[in-house]
Amino acid sequence: MKRKTRILVTGSAGFIGHHVVMALQEKELEVVGLDVINHYYDPDLKYNRLKEQGFDRSQIGYGTCIRSATTPFSQFVMLDLTDRSALEKLFQEKQFDVVVHLAAQAGVLYSLENPMAYVESNLVGFANMLEACRQHPVKHFLFASSSSVYGQNVEIPFATHHKTDQPISFYAATKKANEVMAHSYAHLYGIPTTGMRFFTVYGPWGRPDMACYQFAKCIAEGRTIRLYNQGNMWRDFTYIDDVVAGVMKLLTRAPKVTKKKKITEAPFRLYNIGNNQPVQLLEMVALLERGLRKKANIDLLPMQPGDVPVTYADVESLVTATGYRPRTTLEAGIGKFLDWFKAYYTTMPTEKAA
Repeated sequence: MKRKTRILVTGSAGFIGHHVVMALQEKELEVVGLDVINHYYDPDLKYNRLKEQGFDRSQIGYGTCIRSATTPFSQFVMLDLTDRSALEKLFQEKQFDVVVHLAAQAGVLYSLENPMAYVESNLVGFANMLEACRQHPVKHFLFASSSSVYGQNVEIPFATHHKTDQPISFYAATKKANEVMAHSYAHLYGIPTTGMRFFTVYGPWGRPDMACYQFAKCIAEGRTIRLYNQGNMWRDFTYIDDVVAGVMKLLTRAPKVTKKKKITEAPFRLYNIGNNQPVQLLEMVALLERGLRKKANIDLLPMQPGDVPVTYADVESLVTATGYRPRTTLEAGIGKFLDWFKAYYTTMPTEKAA
């Protein structure tokens, strides 16, 4: 009997990774989640995501695959992507068909403080993933890039054919490097590869360092929200369900080698996954105020290093390739996020809200 498609999702205890795993579990696909569970933000939030996937925290140990209690065709392994020998062993044992590589050191501002964390995770870890996919060929390698690669691009909306060779944060530089590294492997070894540039993702189980989560906590706790560029900041906020829908549509659309004007092009594609509708941060704050029934204290500040005033995704290439259309309005998305936020901080220990 033909086995199910076996999919590796790295960063599976992270925000986007968690939701992708849940979507794959719902479709009863064979999925192995991988995460190192570091302390960039509260590990308890990561363990609670894994709990929702059916994994018992007490059973999690480095390098050991455990099965989900709710979906037996789903497994999880704690692993560091810089541990090349352990990664090689995992690929050898599991023989993955598809890899969705979402693990990375995130955060623009943190890259100003600790750039070496990005070298280790986003460069060394990414190279190890590419090499594992070369040694144990996969049918499709998908990886997370970021809207930050567009830097100070003044052409809007941002399209994948725009130049991205002047990143203004080290985080963005590592994501641009990932795209170039992945293209070289696609060209040299024929690995079908898709890069996904995510645009300001928000929703339930989100990261505490992201705007939506930070603002909600500040409002709830009566702390001041800092808005840079005097509040004139626009973001293409994309609800997590719309992001997952884009990822799921791309899973089965592995790029092929193409020929254009006598030039052979690698099986490599880049797509923006965004809402295609930027809004001012002040509008998000207003929706959070309404949902929390509490006024925000706002401090308007100058632009900070590494930041950009606007992000705006051109998603037409993704629409053409997959039929993708974002469906969640900011108002609806904020409502769903706050439903989770209120429930999570009601049931979790009080220090979580600190």
